[in-house]
Amino acid sequence: MSKTMDMNRRQALKVAGYLSLSFGVPLQSELSQADDLGQAVSLPGDLKGTPMLNAWLRINADKTVTLLVGKVELGQGVLTAVSQVCAEELDVDISRIKLISGDTALVPNEGVTAGSFSMPYCATAVQYASAEVRSILLGLASQSLKAPVDQLSVQDGLIKSSTGLSISYWDLALGQSLERKATGAVKPKDPSQYRYIGKPVGRIDFPKKMTGQSIFLQEMRPKGMLFGHIVRPPSYLSELQSVDVSVAQSMPGVVKVVQNGSFLGVVAKREQQALAAAKALQASAQWRQKTELPTHEGIFEWLQKTPPQKIIPTKRQVRASTDVAKRSHEATYYRPFHMHASIGTSSAIATLGADGVLVIQTHSQSVFETGLAIAKMLEMEPSKVRCQHVQGSGCYGHNMADDAAADAALLAVSVPGRTVRLQYTREQEHQWEPYGSAMVVKIRAGLDDAGNVLDWSLNLWSNPHGTRPSGEAGNLLSSHYLSKPFALPVPENAGPPNYAADRNAIALYDFPGHEVLTHFITDMPVRASSTRGLGAYANVFSIECFMDELAHLVNLDPVEYRLRSLKDARAKDVISKVAAMIGWSSYQKRPGRGIGIGFARYKNIAAYCAVALEVEVNEKSGRIRVLRAFAVADTGQVVNPDGVKNQIEGGLVQSLSWTLKEEVKFDQHQILSQDWSSYPILTFSEVPNVQVELIDRPGMPFLGTGEASQGPTAAALANAVYQAVGVRYRRLPLTPDRVKEGLPAPKA
Repeated sequence: MSKTMDMNRRQALKVAGYLSLSFGVPLQSELSQADDLGQAVSLPGDLKGTPMLNAWLRINADKTVTLLVGKVELGQGVLTAVSQVCAEELDVDISRIKLISGDTALVPNEGVTAGSFSMPYCATAVQYASAEVRSILLGLASQSLKAPVDQLSVQDGLIKSSTGLSISYWDLALGQSLERKATGAVKPKDPSQYRYIGKPVGRIDFPKKMTGQSIFLQEMRPKGMLFGHIVRPPSYLSELQSVDVSVAQSMPGVVKVVQNGSFLGVVAKREQQALAAAKALQASAQWRQKTELPTHEGIFEWLQKTPPQKIIPTKRQVRASTDVAKRSHEATYYRPFHMHASIGTSSAIATLGADGVLVIQTHSQSVFETGLAIAKMLEMEPSKVRCQHVQGSGCYGHNMADDAAADAALLAVSVPGRTVRLQYTREQEHQWEPYGSAMVVKIRAGLDDAGNVLDWSLNLWSNPHGTRPSGEAGNLLSSHYLSKPFALPVPENAGPPNYAADRNAIALYDFPGHEVLTHFITDMPVRASSTRGLGAYANVFSIECFMDELAHLVNLDPVEYRLRSLKDARAKDVISKVAAMIGWSSYQKRPGRGIGIGFARYKNIAAYCAVALEVEVNEKSGRIRVLRAFAVADTGQVVNPDGVKNQIEGGLVQSLSWTLKEEVKFDQHQILSQDWSSYPILTFSEVPNVQVELIDRPGMPFLGTGEASQGPTAAALANAVYQAVGVRYRRLPLTPDRVKEGLPAPKA
């Protein structure tokens, strides 16, 4: 680690008023420590990568506790939850927790905030680190008070002995007391002792948001800043042939026109001046275009005809019995490309300081990886690029936040010492963001006489769901257009149990024969990457619709059919409970109305979630209206029930928007979905009343929640529509035109 970065850290901590304890995030991963018997103990969660306790926690002289985490706040309330866990295990009032998150110069490197891993990895690390720090402080207090540890109690950082003597954490935190590696041997509290875990503690970020303070990056206007704007080419593979920069350079307020190969940008004193200069550059630019796209109507045929980079045997379980299937059924399902459709377009603020350190404020979910990628793009030492996460009015998934950080950096290095703020226009965001991949899913099943599945075969075709800047410059959009361009690294599909394209493609049901093949196609007609849930949305939609089809095929109740195909008791619990909530067994069918259900355990390792919906279909207009929505989730140990419910509800609403409306449209040359009229999303008037219930499992591991309801919601909707009108819709979205087209012609 460089002396410069180390001094930056120390200065930042000093200015913030923290106690001067030695601080250091180890550069090498420690996978395990040793317990008292000399045996290896695997450290829990993200303690594996950062085992130093003082990398996570600091006991401060001002009677506060600093909690440092690498995960960031994306609107899910995760920072509130980890603060609850820290306060719980340390036995301090939660108001004492001062949290630093996502500053690459200060916090542990916890990688990308994605995949619903914040609770299982980050919160678990905080839980064990806090429990161990409490144990250390109790040991110090035992020596000071001359009393056995088992005769000590803690209340809000004050340690009392049975003799009446007391000493506080703040008195004990001297010198190097926390400069040691975690052992992982100190067990967290028993759930019966909880004060904060399991309680609906108010979000720590809400007061500023509710009072209109500038908390989002898009709202921030640093004093003396300049405004940047980028000129994009007309299509993906365009190459700049010529441009006259003189007109833009001479316009009022323009500080700098930046040209680097086919990359064009401008820096000005005011935002409108930057936009005007960018338009002048756009007007004079001449491009050579190469792109020829398969169109949104042809994308599903294109996926199935394009040679895959690899065909992955995601699951291959051969049935032991020799029974012959008595009947079979097959179906194909289609998901289009989806936008993130962030309400606030992506933004970043960057400054190249006199010390040579480039500081970037960004709402990226991958501050460490993005910082490294930007350093490579600019040919800077990684220690000279510091990313600081600031909440953004955005989304979950790989949108353009990383690209904005890179573009702001490219402009900022051209005007050293000046702060540059950049924010994309709506058209730029819609046309250039990485979309969630289109997918085709084919399922075939062979059944016995009783309707049970003997053999289940699922084939899926998909582009990549992960092209984040994982430390590589080629994942940043503008890097492709520089005079020394960077190529996009060949995307990977990740691996089990997380996966990407085939996330949740393995059904949780107990099928004797079970095969899943993933046709992974790295050739991308349009830019594609991670949207919420990755491939799980399409895979769960397909599996749960197909299960519904099988139930109707063999004249069995869809809920009972699912329950008898499952061995997992927790899966059965969420399905049974959501069925009871919607009144499944007593539902009275009415013309044009129906109910449906969908279920999954996210990634088969995270939260269980079942969704039930009631819909009404207007057969004249084809419009689907969701009347009632219910969800049940089992997320293991619940830390903040209000936060978990918000995530399940938010995922459900977003999934309704995807399922009813959203589809990226493009012709042979460019993206056609450039605004809200060409890419509509669900409106407030279309959002149903949503009821969410949780099944709490005190003492059980935390399970990731944020992406659990996407797939089940889509399936529940399509299944409810089938009950309402008797038509199976397998291509998303279920727009009014598509619904009308599928309905039988009215009788004469």
